[in-house]
Amino acid sequence: MMHRTDTGRAQPVHRQRTVTVARAADRDAGRSALLPRLAALAALGAALLAITPLPGRAATFTPPQGCTLEVTVQNRGCSVSQYYRCGSDPDGHQRSAIFGQDGMTHLSRIDAETRWIESADPQSGLEDRLVEDSQDHASFTTLLETGRDDFDFWTESNTGERLRHIGRDELTGETVTVDGVELERTRFELVTRDAGGEVLITRKGQQFVSRAMRRFYGGVEHQSDWTGESRRTDDSPVLFSFPGEIGFGETTPQFDCDQLMTGLPVPGGGA
Repeated sequence: MMHRTDTGRAQPVHRQRTVTVARAADRDAGRSALLPRLAALAALGAALLAITPLPGRAATFTPPQGCTLEVTVQNRGCSVSQYYRCGSDPDGHQRSAIFGQDGMTHLSRIDAETRWIESADPQSGLEDRLVEDSQDHASFTTLLETGRDDFDFWTESNTGERLRHIGRDELTGETVTVDGVELERTRFELVTRDAGGEVLITRKGQQFVSRAMRRFYGGVEHQSDWTGESRRTDDSPVLFSFPGEIGFGETTPQFDCDQLMTGLPVPGGGA
């Protein structure tokens, strides 16, 4: 389903660089206990230790043993994404590690239908996992075949909070080429509620999909949360680096890092 942006900036319902979902799940500061946090950080250790600085060069991401890095994507909004696959995962699963100016901000795994199987914020230790028993899981196949996919599913965090995500993805019919990679533009809407039905996050905007790589990439979106704060962000891909190409594996973001406009509240609080 839609790209779950990493979001310490203000968003992963994602982003994201607490994933906004993570921020929502942890809005009561006392709710996050120490032991779950340590457990989550331990689970992320392999990926974190795989970031190796080379002499005279920016730090380079090496995926955990048994995994293969496929592409590095530099995005607007001062982030860079590493996309990799692991032999121990089910067929069709993909993983990503997203970096900002302060290091790794988000880890995630999706399946062949781009469902959010699991995601984590390395800085807070919060994790979210897909609840299999959901009403209408996201389907990348349905989106590509019909031009629209509606979804209604739940995730559960390692603090025990359950979140319900309801929305849709649509193909706009527009195809664009970014750094030699053909992408299709999408529009989306997403509302995230807590277990009691309270609206926590509302997101809408446009993103991109790759049929060949079978995944979503970020775009321009508006987001508002339960506090009344609204934001406009742009995580659109700019550069794709494949094995053997300059920039492959590099973890230093290149675009918009000197511009904080993407993290400022929208004037007037509009979404």
